[in-house]
Amino acid sequence: MTPSPAPVLHVFDLDGTLADTAGDLMASLDHVMIREGFIATPPENARALLGAGARALILRGLAAQGASLPDAKVEEMFQLFLTYYESRIADDSRLYPGVIEALDALAARGDIFAVCTNKIERPARLLLQKLGVAERFAFICGQDTFGVAKPDPAPLLRTISAAKGEKTRALMIGDSRTDIDTARAAGIPVITVDFGYTDRPIEEFSPDRVISHFSELPAAVSEFF
Repeated sequence: MTPSPAPVLHVFDLDGTLADTAGDLMASLDHVMIREGFIATPPENARALLGAGARALILRGLAAQGASLPDAKVEEMFQLFLTYYESRIADDSRLYPGVIEALDALAARGDIFAVCTNKIERPARLLLQKLGVAERFAFICGQDTFGVAKPDPAPLLRTISAAKGEKTRALMIGDSRTDIDTARAAGIPVITVDFGYTDRPIEEFSPDRVISHFSELPAAVSEFF
């Protein structure tokens, strides 16, 4: 008897992919920036600043105001950011429409799920718990889980292993060039949403497929597995 193939593993990015988290992230950035004498960041700048983790968000926020600070001060701001952010992590954050239905449809096929994000692991887990979906994921990888961040392929490959998936039966779902570059380096397919956090149209980075709503995800996945 031919053995059944391994389940398909879907590795999701978090911010801008599974959940719209811009409101809480930008409120936390404003909190630390204003504390240091800077002004709040205009909301229209959020898409260009988000997507690479909290420390990068702070550095980008400083650069947008023509400023740079010593590493020690940035680290202090980063720690304050995390404390403030965790205190309001799901005040304005929501799963994107259709996420639950897509997970249900894919799970009915026997597929499994993981998260690989450049968010620090603790707030990533906390957010997914607050949104009521943490238990849906076999493994949750943050920027600090393996000591390396996307677009290095190592966290994605190690997430696949930790979730007990197989590389030949895995794909990435994200919203940014970082996710595309990570998947390419890991040698797996990548599907992107077109409503996430990127300062350029996601199609410019040539993902394998682009979806505009999570209702389109199961059909897109079926093109690969």
